[in-house]
Amino acid sequence: MATSPGEGPRAGAAYEPAEPAYSPAGDPAQLLAALGRSWTWILASAVATLVPGILLLVWPEATLHVVAVLMGLYLLAAGAFRFVTTFARQEQGHRLPSLLLAVLYVLAGVLCLRNPLQTITALSLIVGLVWLVSGILTLYTALAARDLPHRGFVLGAAVLGIVAGIVVLALPAESARALTRLLGLWLVLLGLAEAGLAFARRAALRGSPAAVPHGPTGNA
Repeated sequence: MATSPGEGPRAGAAYEPAEPAYSPAGDPAQLLAALGRSWTWILASAVATLVPGILLLVWPEATLHVVAVLMGLYLLAAGAFRFVTTFARQEQGHRLPSLLLAVLYVLAGVLCLRNPLQTITALSLIVGLVWLVSGILTLYTALAARDLPHRGFVLGAAVLGIVAGIVVLALPAESARALTRLLGLWLVLLGLAEAGLAFARRAALRGSPAAVPHGPTGNA
């Protein structure tokens, strides 16, 4: 049992070691939550989407093997970013869609990398389904979370993801070159939408000093 300074333990009392003070700064979940709320993390996710998109647009002669590898790496990176973002959700009920989304991206990335020599139809099906389901889950989260920061940007990104998924599924490319241009275009558009969200978050933090986090439990 802990005692106050200058006071010895009471007679007959068993010795109880003092419990170490809990510091949220050492909690991995709190650290991931702080990282996921940061505007720089959103911007990094946007860059991870823009880079493969730009590569596909400037390199339309890429073989199907290269396209599959680039998409696989993009999906794995997107899954990692969304997994960290899951911890930024304040309410536990809003974390499930984000977690399912992260798992979906990782599984799709593994499928692309495991068999990079798959057909154009198979690659279009994987990417189109991922974008469609991602857009639907993001749309659900944006509608369910009434206090979601920058809700308009999130809704726009969700709609863009749904449209991208529908386009890729409904208009299957007949050649690797056509598929490369199609995927590259949508990656650039999705990356720009994420970048817009990141800079909107940054502007909000600069305009509202109270919103700037003071540690891992901040809301940035």
